[in-house]
Amino acid sequence: MALTSALATTAEQEPGLDRPGRPAAQGWDALWPAGVPRRGRLRVRALTNLRWVAVAGQTITVVVVAYVLDLPTPQAACFALIALSAWLNVLVTLATSGQRLATDGEAAAHIAFDILQMSGLLYLTGGIVNPFSLLLIGPATLAAATLPLRHTVGIALLAIAACVFLAVTALPLPSPDAEPFNPPMLNRIGAVMARVLGISFTAAYAWYAAQEAARMELALDTAHTVLAREQRLSALGALAAAAAHELGTPLATISIVAKEMVRNTPDGLLKDDAELLITQAERCRDILRQLTRTPEAADAVHERMSLLQVVQEAIAPHARRPDVRVEAVVSGPHDEPAPEIWRLAEILHALTAFVENAVDFARSEILVTARFDARHIAIEVRDDGPGFAPEVLLKLGEPYVTSRPGAETMRSGHVGMGLGFFIAKTLLERTGANVDFRNGRHGGAVITARWRREAIEAPSEPDVFSDHGTPEVAYKGATE
Repeated sequence: MALTSALATTAEQEPGLDRPGRPAAQGWDALWPAGVPRRGRLRVRALTNLRWVAVAGQTITVVVVAYVLDLPTPQAACFALIALSAWLNVLVTLATSGQRLATDGEAAAHIAFDILQMSGLLYLTGGIVNPFSLLLIGPATLAAATLPLRHTVGIALLAIAACVFLAVTALPLPSPDAEPFNPPMLNRIGAVMARVLGISFTAAYAWYAAQEAARMELALDTAHTVLAREQRLSALGALAAAAAHELGTPLATISIVAKEMVRNTPDGLLKDDAELLITQAERCRDILRQLTRTPEAADAVHERMSLLQVVQEAIAPHARRPDVRVEAVVSGPHDEPAPEIWRLAEILHALTAFVENAVDFARSEILVTARFDARHIAIEVRDDGPGFAPEVLLKLGEPYVTSRPGAETMRSGHVGMGLGFFIAKTLLERTGANVDFRNGRHGGAVITARWRREAIEAPSEPDVFSDHGTPEVAYKGATE
């Protein structure tokens, strides 16, 4: 589904060049940077910084155990392994820029080295019964959050293999007793199972969370890219409206001068040219009138619209379909005129997307209803189709949720990625709406967007009238 506008919020702008009270546009660039999103990648500096933290922690631990607690510890071997990590950091820092993003294979190699180095220290200090063996969960979790699945599985299997190896063979845990601490095999098996389950579940949780974040980022980036394009188109619309306004006066002058030339020039080629000039000037004025009829410029007429216009524009692309009856109704208290709202293209796009979806699944009828009272404005899209499937209804509004079988079976010919409802819901919520998806009591899908009136209502202006005059309280337009 194509998007039709830039994002806006319900927050009001400060008085200035923009019209006071109009919802302010948000800067999408500050929220979601452009580009194709993917799972988080690590900079080389991040990998080296994490290793420096590990080097510092390992050094402090060995010093405390060997010199403060005075426990028998293979200090030379331990400090040699710690120095190996430090030297690797130095070499990496000298060989490459820390700001560079590490490739997946490079990051996996760094994490694998950290697991092997930590396993070597654990081998020297008790193996799996060493309490610090829990730290083997960390590298696997980091890999799950930042690397592709194949690298994550490899890192997790390496950590699990290290746990099994450390349970089978390792030097005794440093102990103040003459007899080294040597727990029975059952305890070792339990420790291994605890580490293996910790690695597996923690990595799985991190993988799922990172995957969901990546999917959401991709969906939001898709919305951002299209909205950025529509912002440029909107700016062109405002420029066209301004040009039409500025060109009106010189065209009128040209028309007057040309008429004087026709009046004062005898029949001949010059008079024919003057008449042609009048004709072309009138044509230019007609084109300008067409441009200013529905501009995107922020003027008092076109930046606001009635609920009647909202529902009309929502059903307009499908209002004359022969196979589906599309109706629109605006209703409210009989003693109160329908309110005017700001022309927020987010609302128009979302409603158009909902109507398009209803067209694809409705049996014969679609009803778009706009209701208002003293406090709220609600717009509902209802169809008489099969309704939302239970498994889809639970996830509706999330990205990549779709049940469309294919373009050839859809009336609209639309094949979506499951982003339409997500983008429409996101845009409506940015305008202050509460969006609800459900199935009707008698079948069919029902989508409702509900706002507080002050969120989208444009203040009344007695001197400003739309093309339809005073908004009607109720309207019903349908294709027979």
